Amino acid sequence: MSEFNLIQTYFTRPTPSAELGVGDDAALVKISEGKELAISTDMLVSGTHFFPDADPFLLGHKTLAVNLSDLAAMGAVPRWATLSLSLPYDTHSRPSPLSVGEGRVVDEAWLQKFSEGFFALADDNGVELIGGDTTRGPLNLCVTIMGEVPCGKALRRDGAQVGDDIWVSGKLGQAALGLANLQGKFKFYGEVREACLKALHQPQPRVALGLALRGIAHSAIDISDGLLADLGHILQRSQVGAEVGAALIPCVDDGVEEELALRCALSGGDDYELCFTAAADAHDALIALAEQLKFPLTRIGYIRAELGCVVRDAQGSEMKIEKAGYDHFT
Repeated sequence: MSEFNLIQTYFTRPTPSAELGVGDDAALVKISEGKELAISTDMLVSGTHFFPDADPFLLGHKTLAVNLSDLAAMGAVPRWATLSLSLPYDTHSRPSPLSVGEGRVVDEAWLQKFSEGFFALADDNGVELIGGDTTRGPLNLCVTIMGEVPCGKALRRDGAQVGDDIWVSGKLGQAALGLANLQGKFKFYGEVREACLKALHQPQPRVALGLALRGIAHSAIDISDGLLADLGHILQRSQVGAEVGAALIPCVDDGVEEELALRCALSGGDDYELCFTAAADAHDALIALAEQLKFPLTRIGYIRAELGCVVRDAQGSEMKIEKAGYDHFT
């Protein structure tokens, strides 16, 4: 299968909201009146962000999900995406993870499942694939996603205000626990393990929450590298500090040692939940929003004027945190 046949077979579909989609030198899109374009790019690398033998359907889902999470954090409506794939094509006798026979062609069954997972989530969120690229090389997956947000209404990292409450969505640390389990660092079983593995392989981007937070949240970010690391980005951009209550953080509370669950929630990463700040008087509205969306929103602390982030235990003592989150280059 040639590069262009591959694109035509697995990644070309009608794009009614775009002026021109896959098949030309560039796509053409028309922005709605009164809207700004929100754009984000994320890359997933085999062996760094996922195991080489990852389920291709779930990998297709996650490849788009991590980008949708960025748009959710901006309060943007997802519209269009491009997808670039670097696929193994081994010409030696030993097959590569995506090769068949003598490794001279990419695995079409893998591509079929990957594209199904990608487009299932795309359809759920109104995203049209309008372009991209394919090449031979180690397995890498890169999406650029675009969405629309009313002018001046985007959620940003630099809007946190002293006195704001700090909130998070969902339950934190599950993906990190799932990864640690697969790596053999510790064992746990049953429904808790299944929930953690689902959080790792099939995260649910909080797009509806991001849209609902426009006009309520003062700042927001998605939690991809760890709660403390990503909250730290809000603090740095807003030039404020924070106090966080460890006992308030929603984390795994069944079948896992409490200290381990908290450490994963604070700095584990790969959650793709939202962390946001809002005025204290927005509390009741946010609790009502959680009931409407059918997943928890939890207040975990507050914004203060003094720079830095302090995490306190249940007795009010400051905790020493050795690692704030994931960093690709440390």
